[in-house]
Amino acid sequence: MFISDNFEIIAVTAKNLCSRPLWEQIPYIREAGITRVILREKDLSPDDYTILAERVLRACTEYEIQLTIHNFPETARNLGISSLHMPLPLLTKKLCFEFETVGTSVHSLEQLQLAEIFGADYVTAGHIYATDCKKGLAPRGTEFLRDLCSRTELPVYAIGGITADKLPELQQTGTAGACIMSSAMQL
Repeated sequence: MFISDNFEIIAVTAKNLCSRPLWEQIPYIREAGITRVILREKDLSPDDYTILAERVLRACTEYEIQLTIHNFPETARNLGISSLHMPLPLLTKKLCFEFETVGTSVHSLEQLQLAEIFGADYVTAGHIYATDCKKGLAPRGTEFLRDLCSRTELPVYAIGGITADKLPELQQTGTAGACIMSSAMQL
């Protein structure tokens, strides 16, 4: 479904969109050809996030999926996970040196430049298409994405309203891949 050469697809979690426990969704994500998951559950306390991360990590390990922790570096440390995704206002050079892979989300060229200064390894850029996650906000579009990709050596991943039918258009922008949420949670 989402398998694409030289174009990585990353699943971003949203347990409220999933009809089963999140860790039980992992086999379906893997079956779709996705090998990386960002555990993005903003509504959880640190303790609840860690409990969920432990369960999801077991499933990701079993199905050979790389798990990236979102916004909880202490959880990543405690579980031995070397991949972290942080909101830009919380990103630090220290975190970028501490973890093997660190990403952040950007919504402008200025934010991309800050991510580079901090030492991020990749960025997600969005939102590219209209999405329920950003209801009422105009999407930035593929020209925004193309412009960011042309101005950095960092891998840039499109996010926001991404569906399988949009992948060919995204591949023409120079992006390293795309992040999907709703599609991955409803497999």
